[in-house]
Amino acid sequence: MTAQTPPRALTIAGSDSGGGAGLQADLRTFTACGVHGCVAVTAVTVQNSLGVTGIVEIPPRTVAAQIEAVVTDIGVQAAKTGMLASAAIIGAVAQACRAVGIGRSAQVPFVVDPVCASMHGDQLLRDDALDALRAELFPLATLVTPNLDEVRLLAGVDVHDRAGQREAARALHAMGPQWVLVKGGHLVDDPVCVDVLFDGAEFTELPAPRVDTPHTHGGGDTMASAITSSLARGASVPQAVAYGKRYVTQAVRHAYPLGAGVGPVSPFWRFAPCEW
Repeated sequence: MTAQTPPRALTIAGSDSGGGAGLQADLRTFTACGVHGCVAVTAVTVQNSLGVTGIVEIPPRTVAAQIEAVVTDIGVQAAKTGMLASAAIIGAVAQACRAVGIGRSAQVPFVVDPVCASMHGDQLLRDDALDALRAELFPLATLVTPNLDEVRLLAGVDVHDRAGQREAARALHAMGPQWVLVKGGHLVDDPVCVDVLFDGAEFTELPAPRVDTPHTHGGGDTMASAITSSLARGASVPQAVAYGKRYVTQAVRHAYPLGAGVGPVSPFWRFAPCEW
């Protein structure tokens, strides 16, 4: 990429009308990281800082058409997923990604953020959609980035410590992704927030101080987007994950409240925007 042609990344995700998470967080992060963001919208949510009150799914063939339109014309150097809403949409995304060369065995690295649990741990996807994530998207993924509630739903592992994170990483890696990142943000009794990266052979721990704040809405989206941005700029997976960890830690540290409920992580361009 030249200075006149920034790297490009694609987010395949839902819209958050409150602007804290979803494709809005993805695009904000891409911009802060010096990457042009493209979008395939999977769903439109009705939400604010108090919660989600409605959702409308985009037809699966329209989701797939957005992916194909962007990649075959503009081109992207990395892609990620967010909320995919249904088994039909997951299937359409998998088929479209294979067709345009997105995936672990293709030219464009693919980060799967398996959004399937609310911030309170409630299941957001039906069982058939969870099955589709495991069977169709995980084998395509360069990296999957679940939190601990998503680990419980996808792998059946209830994690309480770092040994549990490693057990979960092994179980998820067996489903086909090239790399697994098991995030430790929900281990609230641990004074250090440790994420565990696994490539099928070796574990790497990424620690950071735990930030005492309720304003973490969109944190998972932001971290996955920062990782995707780094991959689009040519970083290796370990380099990209380390960058994403630093990015989201600073974003959460400087988060601001929004509305009456829990606010989003703050726009990172308020701080040192991007150090490569």
